[in-house]
Amino acid sequence: MGTFVVRPRDTTCHALLYAAHDAFRRDLDRLAAAVAAGKGGAAHVRAGWDNLKDQLRLHHDLEDRLLWPRVERAVAGRPAEAAVPAQMRAEHARIGPLAARVDAVLTDPAPVDGRAVAAVAAFREALEAHLRHEEATALPLAESLLEPAEWRALAAEAEGRCAAGAPLFVPWVVDGIAPVARSRFLTALPGPVRDRNRVAWEPRYRKRRLWST
Repeated sequence: MGTFVVRPRDTTCHALLYAAHDAFRRDLDRLAAAVAAGKGGAAHVRAGWDNLKDQLRLHHDLEDRLLWPRVERAVAGRPAEAAVPAQMRAEHARIGPLAARVDAVLTDPAPVDGRAVAAVAAFREALEAHLRHEEATALPLAESLLEPAEWRALAAEAEGRCAAGAPLFVPWVVDGIAPVARSRFLTALPGPVRDRNRVAWEPRYRKRRLWST
């Protein structure tokens, strides 16, 4: 497909995409640790898992509905590059059943056992492989194709769809991350969003004690 030429893009949109990937990895670590310790059925672990599923579903939906169609229009008639968003959609579809397996073993009334460890490992492996593939190929392709105006339009459309979820998404992203990464992410957000996160969203999020056992 050649060398990608990365264009300027909407900083907020770019920050949200990569920050979500980091948050998925963090929660995968938490899930694996909880299940390995035999605590996969604990209420706060279940709450953390439910939130992870919701965030992942939203992330994939936004990519499939907003990002990949823009990439597909830009690479029309170029089969090698057009295959990339198709691969992303196929990987999204494969991850869904693996998440359902984790759901099944965590909700089973029997004690969490090796089945849960195996289900979490399979889900984690598939999601990590997808994130790496997306970061190495799909997102650089999008960055090379989409003009700044398209990134701004994408960010505006995503904001409209995700406004109701922002009070959970923003504190979820910065939960436990390093100060430099936290500052970088929050700085990319509008000032009023940062203020609402500091005053209301993070305090409410901390009270939920996601993953705490």
